[in-house]
Amino acid sequence: MRDDARVAIIGAGPYGLACAAHLRHVGVEPMVFGEPMGYWRKHMPRQMLLRSRRCASHIADPTRALTIDEFERDTGTKLSEPIGIESYIDYADWFCRAVAPDVDRRRVRQVDRVDGRFNLRLDDGQDQVADRVVVAAGLEPFAWRPSSLSDLPRELVSHTSDHEDLASFAGKQVMVVGAGQSALESAAILHEVGADVEIVARAPGVVWLAPEDRTDMRARMKQLMMPPTGVGGMGSGWVAAAPEVFRRMPGKMRPEITRRCIAPKGSDWLRPRLADVPMDTGRAVAQATPSETGVRIVLDDGTVRDPDHVLLGTGYAVDITRYPFLSSQLIDDIEVAGGYPALRPGFESSVPGLHFVGAAGTLSFGPVMRFVVGTWYAAPALARRVSGRRQRVIRMSYKPRLVLRPTADLT
Repeated sequence: MRDDARVAIIGAGPYGLACAAHLRHVGVEPMVFGEPMGYWRKHMPRQMLLRSRRCASHIADPTRALTIDEFERDTGTKLSEPIGIESYIDYADWFCRAVAPDVDRRRVRQVDRVDGRFNLRLDDGQDQVADRVVVAAGLEPFAWRPSSLSDLPRELVSHTSDHEDLASFAGKQVMVVGAGQSALESAAILHEVGADVEIVARAPGVVWLAPEDRTDMRARMKQLMMPPTGVGGMGSGWVAAAPEVFRRMPGKMRPEITRRCIAPKGSDWLRPRLADVPMDTGRAVAQATPSETGVRIVLDDGTVRDPDHVLLGTGYAVDITRYPFLSSQLIDDIEVAGGYPALRPGFESSVPGLHFVGAAGTLSFGPVMRFVVGTWYAAPALARRVSGRRQRVIRMSYKPRLVLRPTADLT
């Protein structure tokens, strides 16, 4: 890459910030666009706790100087376990001040490719030109709504990502659809703020993640053998923890590994909080219509419910063609499979210089890309591609358990 080449990062969440840190480390000063942790602030209930354990929640930086541990030492705070969403945003803001102090909060409205470079039109009408664009824009356009519920207005049916505070549902009857972490934790929060909650899920039952047992030696040994990503099991988890290995695997094997790693599950610490919340598993919503009091729900066994509101914890379906800032011409030029871009080393798409990191990289680099811990592979791989260095075949996507305290400073 030319010494004067410009790199633009769209998105200032964990992936965008990690990429900024690693690019600066190799001498590239990126332009970072977006509100820092904007999606986390506006689309996650403030009462949430992170499902990922502390070891898998550090945002990747090249010198290990910006970990949660360093944040606690620097600010004199102590994060809870599990980590609260607001405390985590404080950590990310601290990280951002170190790696992207001049983040541009303007939104990118459109990206076009012109004469081998990229033109970014911003929300104030100004343009910026870049040689490379890194899309780290997160999940906002990808919230999935079942067809039986997709046509009802948000006042009656909403997605968990539509809310930053669930306290407004106090005193209401709410049906939560789903059996993953988002659905289960939302149901627990709703119950605790005074809503009358019921969980309905297609899955035959809730799958709970194993608790961290520090007393039983056999359990501790098993936990030490698991990948510290917190993603997947003993076999699938270690494959997912090595994204380049995942990318090189036969295409028939990758979907099964992904399925095992991102199948709906709930943290064990949610179980006591849901002890008084009824669950109707093995059921799907067959029909939903507005009623005088809220929503008339008919399940596939013929039973009827009449909640005031339906909250969907039904996850996300990645489809990069739904990113509103990608021009139609650019979308036509991107090789896409099932909504995911087909990515080369360094997370580069079929359009030279256009990169996708985060959940959009799941098809090519595996399910760990849906989690913050994936920044430990994605960010250095991107920096290597931009700086023209060869990729490492074996590079694990997590913070090493044992590292020397760094002396380098990114500020």
